[in-house]
Amino acid sequence: MPNDEQAIRDLVTRWLAASKAGDLPTLLSLMADDVIFMVPGKEPFGKDVFAAMTRAMPKLQLEATSDIRELQVLGDWAWLRIHLTVTITPPNGTPMRHSGYTLTLLRKKPDGAWVLSRDANLLTPETKP
Repeated sequence: MPNDEQAIRDLVTRWLAASKAGDLPTLLSLMADDVIFMVPGKEPFGKDVFAAMTRAMPKLQLEATSDIRELQVLGDWAWLRIHLTVTITPPNGTPMRHSGYTLTLLRKKPDGAWVLSRDANLLTPETKP
């Protein structure tokens, strides 16, 4: 199990680095083909919609930090509860900061690699005092 836990932590690190770099091929490789994302205000969507949304925002700068609060491995499945803070800066724009929790289910592929299977993203905009 410790190797699986480390592999999952490495996946989170790779996800954040690929997001920052705008590396869509790496992001897609970290997802199951039947992945489902759930975000407030939208119907659940899959890999194709994720890719289209990412391509539509190519010049955004993204900085994110994550704090894994829970990580449980249950055979070929695992789940994570992460507190995430994301700052999104459009070209020549004002940075927008969102934070909150995600609940993510991961699945282990036959080759031993972990991939994102389901993700509920509950981030909301931070308000200034």
